Amino acid sequence: MGKATGFLEFTRTESSAKEPLERIKDFNEFHMPLSEEKRREQASRCMDCGVPFCQNGKMLCGMMSGCPLNNLIPEWNDLLYHGQKELALSRLLMTNNFPEFTSRVCPALCEKACICGVYDSPVTTKENENSIIEFGFASGLMQPQVPAVRSGKKVAVIGSGPSGLAAADTLNRRGHNVTVFERSDRVGGLLMYGIPNMKLEKHIIDRRVELMKAEGVEFRTCSNVGENVSASEILGSFDAVVLACGSSNPRDIKAEGRDAEGIYFAVDFLKATTKSLLDSGLADGKYISAKDKNVIIIGGGDTGNDCVGTSVRHGCKSVVQLEMMPKLPDERAENNPFPQWPRVCKTDYGQEEAIAVFGHDPRFYCTTVKEFIKDDSGKLSAIKTVKLEFVTDPASGRKVPKEIAGSEETLPCELCLIAAGFLGCQQYIADAFGVSLDQRTNVRTAPGRHSTDVEKVFTAGDMHIGQSLVVRAIREGRDAAAEVDEYLMGYTNL
Repeated sequence: MGKATGFLEFTRTESSAKEPLERIKDFNEFHMPLSEEKRREQASRCMDCGVPFCQNGKMLCGMMSGCPLNNLIPEWNDLLYHGQKELALSRLLMTNNFPEFTSRVCPALCEKACICGVYDSPVTTKENENSIIEFGFASGLMQPQVPAVRSGKKVAVIGSGPSGLAAADTLNRRGHNVTVFERSDRVGGLLMYGIPNMKLEKHIIDRRVELMKAEGVEFRTCSNVGENVSASEILGSFDAVVLACGSSNPRDIKAEGRDAEGIYFAVDFLKATTKSLLDSGLADGKYISAKDKNVIIIGGGDTGNDCVGTSVRHGCKSVVQLEMMPKLPDERAENNPFPQWPRVCKTDYGQEEAIAVFGHDPRFYCTTVKEFIKDDSGKLSAIKTVKLEFVTDPASGRKVPKEIAGSEETLPCELCLIAAGFLGCQQYIADAFGVSLDQRTNVRTAPGRHSTDVEKVFTAGDMHIGQSLVVRAIREGRDAAAEVDEYLMGYTNL
């Protein structure tokens, strides 16, 4: 522990962000790092707790508490405070393949489980992590680590999202020959096309991919296994296969008028914007534009917020975000104690921007869609909403939503984006490899395992556990890699 009184002497100070009305002028990341001195002060606030819940990574009441990667947070915070950033980098990379991703898009599970946050404010762990990994790249320390010995074993990884990249990186470092198949034109999966540029600029992904290529990983883009690439050929050519194709089936909204023109899934909206941005700076017009439109987003999660921020940048006329659930409390409830994930209301970047532009919070709580209204040409023109109340179901004892009679409201809308989550992996990829699915349409495995019911086929990430976080996907990829390594070699040191 570098400074025993650090958490008493210094208050939490976060990196500054551009003002909302300024940052919506482009799609760039908008946080500005602290000075070296200030960053070391923030690292000194780490208390070196007897029980560091920040790195615990356990499920509590259905939610993750602490870092799923078990990052050695007190250790590298201490090294960062002492100015030993090269050592801090080595400790960080022991547990996390891609700190440059998690330090940008993770909701900081570590900080929500920080002891310092019980009576004060938590340590800026996420930003500290970002400063360490960016130092590594800026100082030339992130050089290719080519395995000295190759095993001669070949592994195919299907999907290049965070779990697929983590599995590929880990297996390659072990000495196996890894080929990653990606159906899109760019590597990154969810990281590339599911997360907007202002949260994760894509050159950050490209930088890591180029490093992995130099280390020996082969990437094949535009390779849709089960469509233009044969699964049987892959099974015949590789010693093991890791399915990391994500949870790609978006949950739909069943309401009258669903066939109206102007209704899209959020993932298609976000992907189209990012692809056009990367291809032409949006000049090609090959994206779903929100400009001058009344936009309604169905879903109150991170993806819904990303749609708000993207719509504002397009120049939408108005934006509304419908949330079926009630507004969460502003502070922890008594039945949600530390170190559980705090179920509290947060106003994210997109909502901040909508408030700055339109003067009010875009979120409507306890509200759902009752009808999509079309004009004479079949285009979406409005949405009829209805308020919900939650009542106890006598049969199950659970709270269930019930429409409130007379609460209907019609809102103008020319563009509706469905951000209601995902239901599991796409059937065609499961059928291609012959793996079975569970009741949640995730690939079936034994509890705590990654091997499927098909010989030499493994699975990882959202395809295995359902829609989750990037940090959990990386852990999934690392764990699957260890299981594959044991299968190939008879033992594993991963």
